[in-house]
Amino acid sequence: MRFTSEQHLDDTILEREFTLDGIPGILWTPTSVSGPTPLILLGHPPLGLRRMYPRLVDRAGQAAAEGFAAATIELPGSGDRPRLPGVEQARAAMRRAMDADEPVGPEIVDALVLPLVERAVPEWRAALDSLLALPGIGGPVGYSGGVISIGVRLAAVEPRVAAAVLFAGSLVPRAVFEEARQVTVPLHVLLQWDDEGNEREAALELFDAFGSKDKSLHAHLGGHAGVPRSAGEAATRFFARHLK
Repeated sequence: MRFTSEQHLDDTILEREFTLDGIPGILWTPTSVSGPTPLILLGHPPLGLRRMYPRLVDRAGQAAAEGFAAATIELPGSGDRPRLPGVEQARAAMRRAMDADEPVGPEIVDALVLPLVERAVPEWRAALDSLLALPGIGGPVGYSGGVISIGVRLAAVEPRVAAAVLFAGSLVPRAVFEEARQVTVPLHVLLQWDDEGNEREAALELFDAFGSKDKSLHAHLGGHAGVPRSAGEAATRFFARHLK
C-alpha cells in the first residue's frame, strides 16, 4: 500500500488516498480516536470512486462520528481501471432488456455480476490485509453497502468481517443465493420497496436465505435513489452495537 495524498476534513477526519497493487482507494480515520480503531469497508456501485465520492465521504463522516475508520477501493472495471469486456456487454444487454420492459434473464445477470464478484472479493481481502497492518487500525471489521453479491461473498469467506450492512438494490445470480446460506454474521439489510432496478421478491428470498441468526430487514418506500438519510444513521448504529 502506498499513500498518495492526505488532507484533514473539518479537523475531525484524516482522509488519505492510496494505491494497492495499482488499485486506487481511500482511507478515512477519525482524528479524535486513539488506539486501535474498528474499520468499516465501504462498498459502492461500479460507477467509479470519483463519481461516488460525495456519498462515500458522507458515509465515512457518519462512521467517524461513532469512532470508526472507513475505507474503500475502486472496483474492477470502474474509474480509470481497465474495462471488463464481458461485463460491459452484459450491462448493455441488461439496459436493452430494461428499456424494452423485458425481464433481465439469468444468463445476463450471471455475466454481469459473477465476474465482478470473482475479481473484487480477493481485492477487498488484500486491502483488508494492508489496512489492518496500519498503526491505529484494528478490528473488528464491518462491510457496508455496494453490490450486494460482493457483500454476500465477502461475508461468507472473510472471517475478519464481523457484521455487514447490505443494500438489496442490485440483480443477484442464483449461485449467490446458495452462498447466502453460509453467511452467519449479524446483518442489517436495506430494501427500497419500489426499486425500479431490483426485484422485490428476489430481495426477500435472498434475505430469507441468509444463515445469520441475527438479521433484520429495513424497507423504505421509494425508488433506488430514494434512500433516506435516516437509513445511513440506522446502519451506523447497527455497527456501533456489533463492532464495539
